Amino acid sequence: MARPKVEHLHKHDLDKQDLESESVTVGGQIRDLRKAKRMSVTTLAEKIGKSVGYVSQIERGISAVSIPILNKISAALEVSNSWFFHGEDDADPTEKAHVVRAGNRRRLSFTGSGMAEELMSPDLSGDVELIMGRFEPGSATGEEQITREKVEVSGHVIKGNIAVEIGDRTYELSVGDSFRINPGDPHKTYNNGAEDAEVLWILSPPHY
Repeated sequence: MARPKVEHLHKHDLDKQDLESESVTVGGQIRDLRKAKRMSVTTLAEKIGKSVGYVSQIERGISAVSIPILNKISAALEVSNSWFFHGEDDADPTEKAHVVRAGNRRRLSFTGSGMAEELMSPDLSGDVELIMGRFEPGSATGEEQITREKVEVSGHVIKGNIAVEIGDRTYELSVGDSFRINPGDPHKTYNNGAEDAEVLWILSPPHY
């Protein structure tokens, strides 16, 4: 019987495979986050000073992402570099598409706002997005009401008390209460209590 041919992988081949795998992972995250922010490839390319084709290659994992370019992309998408890498080393590769462990959530802090959010969905490519939002006393989603024309937002209060403004009405909510904000409704959420508040947000389709 003939002996099967054995392919020997050298270190540089393994390094290349790791780079390609990482490029695909980060590229996919860039694409999903860009779409969740309703930003076109053209707009992102303009913001980072690169061609549309180059950005498209990054998103498809064809071109590797350098740190300087990732810095520009992160700034354009309003996240830190850690968004694309947080928890990756510890995550079980067999779980990544379905499970998010508590210690592997992607975190986004709004400097000086008293707010922080953690993505509880595996990624932003599905039809629904889960976010854990934390409000320090006195913090709010912004000074003015915001409107998401094509996104339905629901929330469930799991800690503390919050106030939700929808149009010209304000709803005082506490632990166990839930609410829904229909697409196109101007809204604002804030914590006017003395303790931290936590809200489980559900957005469809994903929007960040």
